[in-house]
Formats: sequence, structure tokens, C-alpha cells
Amino acid sequence: MITTVVKSRTAVAERVCLLELASADGGTLPGFAAGDHIDLDLGSGLVRSYSLCDAPGAAPTEYRVAVALDPASRGGSRRVHELEKGDVVGVRAPVGNFPLDEQASHSVLIAGGIGVTPILSMVRRLTEFGAPWELHYAVRTRSAAAFLPELAEITAAAGARFVLHVDDELPEADRLLLLNPVVAAAPPGAHFYCCGPGPMLDAFVAATAELPPERVHLERFRAQPAGNTTEPSDPDFEIELACSGSTYRIGPQDTILDVLLDNDVDIEFSCMEGVCGSCRVKVLEGTPDHRDTTLTKAERAAGDVILVCCSRAKGQRLVLDL
Repeated sequence: MITTVVKSRTAVAERVCLLELASADGGTLPGFAAGDHIDLDLGSGLVRSYSLCDAPGAAPTEYRVAVALDPASRGGSRRVHELEKGDVVGVRAPVGNFPLDEQASHSVLIAGGIGVTPILSMVRRLTEFGAPWELHYAVRTRSAAAFLPELAEITAAAGARFVLHVDDELPEADRLLLLNPVVAAAPPGAHFYCCGPGPMLDAFVAATAELPPERVHLERFRAQPAGNTTEPSDPDFEIELACSGSTYRIGPQDTILDVLLDNDVDIEFSCMEGVCGSCRVKVLEGTPDHRDTTLTKAERAAGDVILVCCSRAKGQRLVLDL
């Protein structure tokens, strides 16, 4: 953890605050790439991941994250909205599960609600080196749209296309942002990026299903409703930690992460839903049963990593690089 201090907390939209975090010692912070996120230690064992929204840099002096207050918050967003200038916050160095392909001939960026935060970092980076892009940003109300002045300024500087889709300003029949036409209208070879609520991401997956997977990029900030949880019918299996030789039994209602923490194994974790990727561990033997929403198809096929917060084993045993 890096010790940071809240430099400021400001409202950037209805129920959305922008948090600026500076190193407590006044020095620079670890660099990051467009689409990266950081984990915030919010106290009492509460760790949450939030996307960085600035243009990437090798040695930034501060991190900026925008956080929407979730009515169903389990503590994370509510705690962020309670932070004040001068508060101390532990931060893990940036990591990325939503990388920007800077070699793409054209980038189509799609954001829903607070999903605009990593997308904003991407448009800033693409504009820096003159790459062509377009942005489609869907919000329920204009007051809930974060970063509109910044996006307007960046769009003008880049000569890019920016489509703002505001639900309550449209007839009811037109309130759903249709992604198939967006995908169909894109130039050949374009890369597509999407971050937003579950239904938008499901529609994005369907709209891009026929495209090569290396041109399709998405990030979920909440786990899918099914597929990443334990089930009573799940069989037991064993894990072995290669570094110590310790073995543990994982029951039907256990997660690997739960068992590791119960046995005082030091491991990073955050969302506990297979979304953030913080608990990624190398698999040395055995076949993982992937139940996350983070790993790529290639990583799943390779079978040499696992997110221990949610995934299991297809066989009787896994050997983990721990």
C-alpha cells in the first residue's frame, strides 16, 4: 500500500465525486496506463477498485478517480463520499485489466454512467498522439453525466465524434442506446471498448460477437448475476501452495480466497467478485474452472492463471504459485 492524502473531493455530477489523491510524502506515484485502476483501502478491511481518469503518465504527482454513490452500496462508494481533504488513504499501485490498443486504426469508445472514468483516460491518451476515436456516452439524466465540459473540450481538440445519449431527453421508445448500429458503422479494423452497467455490457458482447476477440475490450465494475458464485453441487477439491507445500481442502461453499485468508496466507484481493483481477494467481498444476469476468479467452484457454476469489478447479487438485 502507498500512503496518500486526499488533496480534494469535488462533485462532478449528481451523486458523483472526483477524488484527488497525492502521495503523503509529496513525491511522485507509480505510473499507469489508460484503463488502469487503483485499489483504495477505505478502512475496516474495506478495499475497492476505481478506474483512473487522467491521461496516463510515468510518474504522476496525483491520482484522480470518480466515484458514483451507489444506493445499494456495501460501504465502498459511501465511504469515498465521506472522505474529506487531508484524510489518509492507502492505495495499491495501478493495475490494468482494460488495456488500450494504441496501434488501432480507429477506436470506438462506449460508456454508460460512471463507466466513463476509464474511457476518459483513453480519450485523453488517444488525443495525445493524434489517433482517431469516437465516443458514445449514455446516461439517464444530463445532471448525472460526469466530465461533460472536459469531454467537450477534448472532442473539439481531437476533432472526434462525441454522441451523448440522455435517456430522459428522448422518447421512451428511443431510450435504449442501440449498439449494433454503432458497431456496424465503424471503420474496418476498428477496436471497440465498453465500460458500464451489466445490461449495456451484455448488449455490447452481443453486438461484437462476430468480431475478432482482440478487437473487443470491456470492463465490468460489478460481477455478472450468475456463473461466478459457489454452488451446493460444486465438488470439493484440494489446493497446494508450491512455496510452502501446504495443502487445503476447498468445500462446495468455500472460495479459495476464503480458505487462504482463514489460514493467514498473504494475498492481495479487492472486489471478491471476479471483476478487478487483484487476486490473480499463477497455476502450476491442474485445470481452473474460471468464473470471473476479467480473464481473456486466451488466458482462460491457457489455464495458467486463476482468480481465487471466485474460480474453482475442474479436477481434484490445483497447485498454486503461492
